[in-house]
Amino acid sequence: MGSVKVPRAHVERLEDGTEVKLGVFLSNTKTRRAKLTTDKLATLAALGLDWAT
Repeated sequence: MGSVKVPRAHVERLEDGTEVKLGVFLSNTKTRRAKLTTDKLATLAALGLDWAT
């Protein structure tokens, strides 16, 4: 099984050249998890994010 630990500074570069600040997104999402809907938390948990369960 892979790891879902992403450093805050990580930037994912997509094939079309788009850059996604994945580390910032995950850090902010984790901080604001109390405001997320049940569906969004379930989706994140299905991706392997233990804090979303």
